[in-house]
Amino acid sequence: MHISLIPELESRVKAKVATGYYNNASEVIREALRFMELHEDWIHEIKLARLREQLKVGVDQLDRGEGIAVESRSALDTWFDDIQLILMAPHRLIIAPAAKNDLKAVY
Repeated sequence: MHISLIPELESRVKAKVATGYYNNASEVIREALRFMELHEDWIHEIKLARLREQLKVGVDQLDRGEGIAVESRSALDTWFDDIQLILMAPHRLIIAPAAKNDLKAVY
């Protein structure tokens, strides 16, 4: 079996092998998988705690009136489409027309 890693992870695996504690990349990956299996419940709890923190932030924002009112299914669909565009192109900066003057003042 062959796996592909992003350059950052590949560097981390190579660094682990370079310590001499592991003989090769396969040992590093096996150890990581064993760690995941042994600590699955702990990892799940960490993820759940982080989700709860994020939910609390959102609820607090709603309590302060900082929510966005969505009036229709079509408005909700448009809002999600906009979010999807942002997530698909994180390198693009979307600037509201009113904000362009603010940018000119900074640059």
